[in-house]
Amino acid sequence: MQSSILSRSVLIFSGLLFLFVAGTTPAQTAERPRARDVGLVVGVFPTGALNAITDVGGVRVGHQTVVRGDDIRTGVTAIIPAPGNMYTHPVPAWIHVGNGYGKLIGETQVREFGEIETPILLTCTLCVWSAANALKEWVYLQPGMGEHTVNPVVGETNDSVVNNMWADPIQRAEVFAALDAASDGPVAEGSVGAGTGTQAFGWKGGIGTSSRVLPESLGGYTIGVLVQTNYGGILTINGAPVGRELGNYAYREQLEADASDQADGSIMMVVATDAPLTARNLDRLGMRAMMGLARTGSYASNGSGDYVIAFSTHPSLRRPRSSAAPVESEVLVNESMSPLFAATAEATEEAIYNAIFKATTVTSGRGELKAIPVEDLKRVLAKYGVLDWDEKLRP
Repeated sequence: MQSSILSRSVLIFSGLLFLFVAGTTPAQTAERPRARDVGLVVGVFPTGALNAITDVGGVRVGHQTVVRGDDIRTGVTAIIPAPGNMYTHPVPAWIHVGNGYGKLIGETQVREFGEIETPILLTCTLCVWSAANALKEWVYLQPGMGEHTVNPVVGETNDSVVNNMWADPIQRAEVFAALDAASDGPVAEGSVGAGTGTQAFGWKGGIGTSSRVLPESLGGYTIGVLVQTNYGGILTINGAPVGRELGNYAYREQLEADASDQADGSIMMVVATDAPLTARNLDRLGMRAMMGLARTGSYASNGSGDYVIAFSTHPSLRRPRSSAAPVESEVLVNESMSPLFAATAEATEEAIYNAIFKATTVTSGRGELKAIPVEDLKRVLAKYGVLDWDEKLRP
């Protein structure tokens, strides 16, 4: 490992525990490109400066990666939507369910009130309850909290191919570390945090992020997306049939002898925007994230938990929890939503590609998830002419 990782990590060699905090990834991950590094441009709108969910002002992300012994390969990723006390001043939000086979804590209250009052955690399937309990503790330590009930929001995907999630490896220390390390800078991607043990289309997947900035003529708003991939299907990139070309796709087991099936799995998608949107239009935004997911080759299989958590950071919509008088808010009208829909689909699609590009091979005593071979992937993308599309948009 590089010295920069050692200086910002906690290593307990006796237990073979490695905890990497936000912004630190193994050197192997750092060397793998993002989608745009190889000329893969999705859509037409420009990205923000970081091409990450943290391009939306006030949003912070932190990871904690846990690699222990021969069977723990997991982590937790924290998304903090806004500064300050989110319980006393929640943010407008919605949770859109594409396919509901999952364990998403806090969903019903968000869908009842149209607000999120805590940070968002992503982790492994059987870690959600311990993570939620730790998030509850963290919220009570924030300034201005009293003895209230809180609604922690924790999503998950199943990383059991390489991780013993039955050991419940995500506890208070890991959750607090991810939350305390959250920053508004670049977001580590690939096999990190909640993406440490996850897959995508039969290859290694993980955490990915992307953003879009609308021109001023369309409002000038920013959309940021972060994904935790763990789903199957037939990988398609800008229309190129990558899964078929590389021989890794859903139902191959039924179509070819001695092949493994890659049909099932889940994905968590977090969509942030600074546009002033009501919960209703945040739900509509979530539907467009599902469209971005579909472009990559997913069809939301029966055993898939496909969820979108969407929120707005616009200051006029961050209302106090209680008020005796009506509270005024700025709200974008429905006719102005279409550019945001397009930007959300684009950012979601690219975030998924970034997760796949940046992910590294992860092996444990339980199994192995291999990273997609970048050079082979580039060859397929070049064959189908889907690289450097941004050049064709320039005058």
